Amino acid sequence: MTIVLGLDVGSRTVDAVWLEDGVVMESLVVDSGYDAQEACTGLVARGDHHSVVATGYGRHAAAANFGGRAVSEISAYARGAAHLFPRARSVLDVGGQDTKAIVLGDNGRFGDFEMNDKCAAGTGRFLEVMAATLGYDLAEMGVAALGAGGSAKVSAMCTVFAESEVTTLLHRGEDRGRIALGVCESVAGRMLSMLKRIDAPEPLVFAGGVARNVAVLHLVSLGFKGAVLVPVEPQTVGALGAAFIGFDRIPRGDSGPGHPSFGSSPASFSSSRTTAE
Repeated sequence: MTIVLGLDVGSRTVDAVWLEDGVVMESLVVDSGYDAQEACTGLVARGDHHSVVATGYGRHAAAANFGGRAVSEISAYARGAAHLFPRARSVLDVGGQDTKAIVLGDNGRFGDFEMNDKCAAGTGRFLEVMAATLGYDLAEMGVAALGAGGSAKVSAMCTVFAESEVTTLLHRGEDRGRIALGVCESVAGRMLSMLKRIDAPEPLVFAGGVARNVAVLHLVSLGFKGAVLVPVEPQTVGALGAAFIGFDRIPRGDSGPGHPSFGSSPASFSSSRTTAE
């Protein structure tokens, strides 16, 4: 029996998947808080695993703290999406502060990709700020946007400027639902442009917390030429992929901790971002 813990150390959450001999035992999503490494420590301290593989923003810091293996977000999301949907040919992941569009190759590998990690425009954090400005939580914002009769255009994608634009529209008496729809249209339009630039084929897997926004999901589905698939747990796709990358590299017949692929510690991992490894 071999248990691998996959961690996706993000800007807003730390996502964890425990994989036993290739079967998901459990998954968790916890807030990163002000110290994502502390959140990681709590997950690693459970000790019910032989090794850890991490992806996301904090993977290199985690490596320094716990030792072990790091994999890129592109690799992790490609592997996780391919496991969940073997027919999938592309992935869109929208997290707290970045967006990734990935073309999938064979066996969970990736081809072309584009990643926006320089600005929070169009990400989960952007939507959080817009929802708060409108007096909604994220779920309410999506429902209100879908129920609006039309949209009020929001052209700014910089979080600061967009917040100012939304505030101005509210002061002018514009309907909150129409503004919410305008925000979601801007966000979805940015995602669709990324997918078009890499010529993303279908079926498309929509991953990350923003996939739970019903209005954004609806708009992406309308704008993308092909099927859009959403996992039951869209936030844990990266952690799942990290766990499977670790599991795939264990020689069959090795069922204990301390395999050389992971280092000698029975609970170890690492992390970073930007380039695909």
